[in-house]
Amino acid sequence: MNKPHHAPFSARRARLAAQLGDGVAVVPTAPERVRNRDTHHPYRFDSYFWYLTGFPEPEAVVVICGGERPQTILFCREKNEEREIWDGYRYGPAAACETFGFDAAYPIGELDARLPELIADRATLWHSLGHDADWDARIAAALNAVRAQARAGKRAPREIRDLRAALDEMRLIKDDSELDTMRRAAAISAAGHARAMRHCRPDIAEYELEAELTHEFRRRGAGGHAYTPIVAGGANACVLHYVDNDRLLPDGGLVLIDAGCELDGYAADITRSFPVNGRFSPAQRDAYEIVLAAQAAAIAAIRPGASFMAYHDAAVRVLAQGMIDLGLLAGSVDGVIESEAYKRFYMHRTGHWLGLDVHDAGEYKAHRPDASGDDWIRLAPGMTLTVEPGLYIRPAADIPEALHGIGIRIEDDAIVTGGGCEVYTDAPKTVAEIEEVMRRD
Repeated sequence: MNKPHHAPFSARRARLAAQLGDGVAVVPTAPERVRNRDTHHPYRFDSYFWYLTGFPEPEAVVVICGGERPQTILFCREKNEEREIWDGYRYGPAAACETFGFDAAYPIGELDARLPELIADRATLWHSLGHDADWDARIAAALNAVRAQARAGKRAPREIRDLRAALDEMRLIKDDSELDTMRRAAAISAAGHARAMRHCRPDIAEYELEAELTHEFRRRGAGGHAYTPIVAGGANACVLHYVDNDRLLPDGGLVLIDAGCELDGYAADITRSFPVNGRFSPAQRDAYEIVLAAQAAAIAAIRPGASFMAYHDAAVRVLAQGMIDLGLLAGSVDGVIESEAYKRFYMHRTGHWLGLDVHDAGEYKAHRPDASGDDWIRLAPGMTLTVEPGLYIRPAADIPEALHGIGIRIEDDAIVTGGGCEVYTDAPKTVAEIEEVMRRD
């Protein structure tokens, strides 16, 4: 991972400090996790910590002080030449302070001694309550250390507030630095999907296509997958979170791939469904075109001021009509929607926030409904979300046999703009584009 320029992170810390009033926020990064015995999982920082710091090392905490003299302080590992021989470079407090734009930095071993000093006489302590029991206990110990100095005139914060609420609201609107990274992650991910299409053929294993994705992601500089990829051939695609990825791909069937890379902490999230042998059957094409039309309707409904659910509702209306046209359901579109009969074949929402987490931070409902009673959050420029309608037709006696086991999802990533939205993922998507990429002359 490349070290990002610290200016965007410094700006976010300043924005947060301005919201704290006479308060102080404590934000730790994620701990290292043991995989087995003395082997660790690949390290991945905490998203909130990264959002504010861009600092990649474990064993680190940032303390942000508001008030008349705002200050940001990093606690991190000390320089240790012997450990660097084994584990690689460490910034140490001095270099980290200069490189990442903090006001001060200290060894992580001094945190517990310094924390009571930093929170004393502050009105509010901001902390991610309930996120980590060990950190809840550590914060409580710091508060008690301040209370123990009451006769010396020290006063503990009277109020403890959940920091995530403030940071979630900030993270909903992406800045230019974030959008640039997300566009690059999307380009890498789209290349991975195209590569998987080119290498697909009957009777190879699902994990072979997963390997092609991994190869392309790493070859183009991504850290790897942003989430466990789904490579689901045939009826496996009707299992929404299928991740076994160990079956052979059936000739004449479809394969659904839901995969995106992580680049400098940010996720892409793309799903494509395509024929294993490179040619859609008539039934597959009919189902696919319905999902594609539903996605187009959803994209057209994304605009500033629209309810978050508006684009889901637009997709559902097209899908419901498509289910009737395919003979999966009977009745009117309104009736199918009102009865929720469509949920037999489409049971998830059309999208979610996207960013540092593939299901990114941020509320979906507002605290107060608008005049119509709709309490879903309103879209605003800079929000990033996925658009992913689907159709999942599990084999059953009342289902036309040609549709048995067809699972289709088409997912792209979008930024809400001043005039609508920008879809910034461009993996092959139309029937013609997919068949052209997969054609083997």
